Amino acid sequence: MEPLSTLPPRRLLSVLCACAVLVLSGCDQLGIESAGALAARKDAEGKAVGAGCRHAARSVEQCYGQNKRADKAAVFAGWKEMNDYMRENKIEAMPAPAEPTAVASADEAADSDSKPAEPKSASKP
Repeated sequence: MEPLSTLPPRRLLSVLCACAVLVLSGCDQLGIESAGALAARKDAEGKAVGAGCRHAARSVEQCYGQNKRADKAAVFAGWKEMNDYMRENKIEAMPAPAEPTAVASADEAADSDSKPAEPKSASKP
């Protein structure tokens, strides 16, 4: 094989292009996602979010509000697919238990503060 410095420019260019192709073909093994794979992952995540919202008895609008970063079209598609599936199989929605609100917690704290503290006695019977 000839040294690279003695190759004609066209031949040198073709050798460099071949090397670049070989190096860049391994990008999938480096963990770099292609645009198609990234779009498919985001679509699948959006559908999963929508299906979870429907199963938890949330409206699609509530789902949009709680998941602002998710793609709305994918969320709706997942919500609709789960809605159809639940109707076909007569599955009831499973709403999440109600979370205590900050107002209720503040009221409970105020009630506990208004109770008189029991005096500590030095001697116990």
